Amino acid sequence: MTQTIITRGSRAVSIPAGGVQLAGDLAWPDHPGGIVLFAHGSGSGRLSPRNQFVAGRLRNAGLATLLFDLLTEREAADRHNVFDIPLLARRLVAATTWAREQSELAGLAVGYFGASTGAAAAITAAALSPVPVAAIVSRGGRPDLAGNALARVTAPTLLLVGSRDPVVLDLNRAALTRLRGPRELVIVPGAGHLFEERGTLEAVADAAAGWFVRYLEMAQTWRGARGRNDQSAAAGAW
Repeated sequence: MTQTIITRGSRAVSIPAGGVQLAGDLAWPDHPGGIVLFAHGSGSGRLSPRNQFVAGRLRNAGLATLLFDLLTEREAADRHNVFDIPLLARRLVAATTWAREQSELAGLAVGYFGASTGAAAAITAAALSPVPVAAIVSRGGRPDLAGNALARVTAPTLLLVGSRDPVVLDLNRAALTRLRGPRELVIVPGAGHLFEERGTLEAVADAAAGWFVRYLEMAQTWRGARGRNDQSAAAGAW
């Protein structure tokens, strides 16, 4: 599981969220076409090798990435916090607001990549965020844990599940019917819950990159067109 990663810039960051500081790693290629924030699964964080791999593939596809810890070390020691979806979602919303204030990321469309319980946090955050979320990708996720937030999410959502993960696959099939926006369920052949099998994580990374590039670029094109129309309307008023 090796790859050459194209990165123009990177820096360690500290993100304020609800009275705590969350450690993160921000990286971007030349002229990024969007920013993807990672919501890690239970017991995982910004150093997750699987999400690091996916993030590298996304940067090679022209996207900026922000991997950060949703919990502090002290908070993570309490297993209740690991499964507190509303708390994790609020942290993701705070990180999204922070990201849009960074000079490297100004004006970029936002996407969420969630794994395991992080998928529920991503969907819940998308329903709450004042910053529009242009696309969501779930890897082996538990979108069902997002509850009623599923019906409030209109962002294009891709659910990636291994064929050898039957319980999670059934939960994703049920969650798919409750989402309102463009949505797709992709079953990765031969993959278990952690996508440890040869080639399966690469398949996830490629599918995620394609989804994000498509919808983040579409969002930025729409936003640019709206901005030009607003300028034209303002000029016409004179």
